[in-house]
Amino acid sequence: MRVAVIGAGVIGVTAALALSARGHTVTIFDREGVAAGASGGNAGAFAFADVIPLATPGIMKRAPGWLLDPDGPLSIPPGYAFRIAPWLLAFLKASLPARYRAAVAAQGALMGHSSAALERLVKAHGLEGLLRREGQLQLYEGEREFKASLPGWDERRAIGVKFDLLTHPEAIAEIQPGLSPRFTHAGFTPDWTNVTDPAVWTKHLAELAVGRGATFVRAEIEAVRPGPDGMEVKGSGENRVFDKVIIAAGAYSNRLARPLGMSLPLETERGYNVTLPQGAFDLRTHVTFASHGFVVSRIGNGIRVGGGVELGGLELAPRMSRADALLAKAARFLPGLDTNGGERWMGFRPSMPDSLPVIDGAPGDSRVIVAFGHGHLGLTQSVGTAEIIADLVDDRPPAIDIKPFRTTRF
Repeated sequence: MRVAVIGAGVIGVTAALALSARGHTVTIFDREGVAAGASGGNAGAFAFADVIPLATPGIMKRAPGWLLDPDGPLSIPPGYAFRIAPWLLAFLKASLPARYRAAVAAQGALMGHSSAALERLVKAHGLEGLLRREGQLQLYEGEREFKASLPGWDERRAIGVKFDLLTHPEAIAEIQPGLSPRFTHAGFTPDWTNVTDPAVWTKHLAELAVGRGATFVRAEIEAVRPGPDGMEVKGSGENRVFDKVIIAAGAYSNRLARPLGMSLPLETERGYNVTLPQGAFDLRTHVTFASHGFVVSRIGNGIRVGGGVELGGLELAPRMSRADALLAKAARFLPGLDTNGGERWMGFRPSMPDSLPVIDGAPGDSRVIVAFGHGHLGLTQSVGTAEIIADLVDDRPPAIDIKPFRTTRF
């Protein structure tokens, strides 16, 4: 079967590999290149323990305080606030207790499937050398903040996530020395896995797909539409025809999905980071500063400090003061951190109000499959999503119920 995959981020590339492995003739389209966006600039984590959506019950009571801080963990540029109002309304609805519980259950199912799928992929292609299995340390300042986090840990326990709760600084220091003493409590997830470098990982998967017969075409796709002989993909003035088309263009996906009758509340979660050179800090595990909304991870031989949520769309100029603010905080929290020589970055993460991706056939036309909206969990859920996509292409029932990820849920 002739299959077009639009988007050469980690979702699209991993799907292309899965489809090629099943014998399909795959063409990958991207206007820039493999891992040119958020798939190359993320923190490199397979965050299977992150089942808690951003829209939690009561979050709207806390959000105004965050929004007043332009460099806080959640911000909306003033000029964008009106445009994002419909998305915020859907976000508010997603934070209602019943919807929140349903989102946690759905996220847990996709995480479990993605974790198992990752191990299958690693074994099939000998990818262990591209992984770091060093766990993750989630830090809290004081007993009050720690106790407030316990319901979230109960949610993780309910879906089988393994963790240890640490209530003494000495126990934390055994895992990661050099932290500020302000962090007195932590949760450690030992099974947490990172890639050595997300760009290297994604490009390697693309090479594996090409080795199985896939081709890559650099082109900006202008439209996908039904034709007499299949689905027409128009890009760079040329039309190509395919039996099935996968729209996995991340934050840009709505431009292609909307003309096909899909009106989805896709927003752009702009992520910022600074990557420091080798020797910046002796980091031994992935570190999450929970209440501050950022992480520190090893990327290649360097250290990446990144995170935060800025809901600002695709067109506003980057506000690199957010990256600088993250680095300044990291320097306070990791007193030995050398902040010299860093490279700043901003990328677009595709975000849905309920923190769940859209993985589904287009309403009324199963020849188009959409797979986007993974937020900051694109790498994490990429292999599981790829298997689901391949099953949908082959008209097989996926390994998990995809009803929570349907295009029609909004």
